Amino acid sequence: MSIFQGSGVAIVTPFKDGRADFESMGKLLDWHVAEGTDAIIVCGTSGEASTLVDEEHIEIISFTVERINKRIPVIAGVGSNDTIHAIYLGREAEKAGVDALLHVTPYYNKATEKGLIEHFKTIAASASVPILLYSVPSRTGVNITPRVCAELAESENIAGIKEASGNIAQVAEIARVTPDDFDLYSGNDDMIVPLMSLGGKGVISVVANIAPRAVRDMVAAYLAGDTEKARKLQLDMKPLIDALFIEVNPIPVKAALWLMNKISYEYRLPLCRMEDANLEKLRAEMKDYGLI
Repeated sequence: MSIFQGSGVAIVTPFKDGRADFESMGKLLDWHVAEGTDAIIVCGTSGEASTLVDEEHIEIISFTVERINKRIPVIAGVGSNDTIHAIYLGREAEKAGVDALLHVTPYYNKATEKGLIEHFKTIAASASVPILLYSVPSRTGVNITPRVCAELAESENIAGIKEASGNIAQVAEIARVTPDDFDLYSGNDDMIVPLMSLGGKGVISVVANIAPRAVRDMVAAYLAGDTEKARKLQLDMKPLIDALFIEVNPIPVKAALWLMNKISYEYRLPLCRMEDANLEKLRAEMKDYGLI
């Protein structure tokens, strides 16, 4: 059931003149393959999925699958706070040929633990490819507790979790109560090595959008047993990671890609361009890290 091991990028969706910029998207995808990225996660938080209408959401997923052409796994973000809508998006993504689906916890309407379990089990029963849960309570207001995670891990098709609570004690408990074949991925770039020390398979990363080789090397070093190299790479990257979250993701990472001349400096409202002072802080950290 494992989907990938290593560094997965939560890739941005480039826009140009209000529409998805497929020319820039294609170049980004090819660059990630060349840089050693282990998986593409498309239409997630960093991909501004919440402002994509269904037709373009599916079009972006289809384009990604076609461009990657089975070189590395493609995982599609298809989560929703409406179970029926999540199932629809997942089926359309499966038709496009994705390798797996990423389902975030229901946002705004939230859910009880019982409702969360029923939501994800219903989705899993409808899918024919593996599913990754996505817990990011700072965004959704809903946490997947270790107890809920343990129950969901027993479901066929639920292969693992992108854990972005920022709570390492919770990650440890999830690792303790779930089977060894239930895969843990860090959803926090500043906790890649700590999470992997608890048995994690890798990361679904924001910083990998701009430093794919470095993130890949960090994870590969840890998996190869070179914990000192992985630790150093993690700590050296910390100021850059902090700069990428100086404003809400994906505002800074898209600005960073613009500074690298890879995409236009464009978002969908309610996201907007960075404050000038924050942009200069980001630019300085990128220079220090050698990206520009």
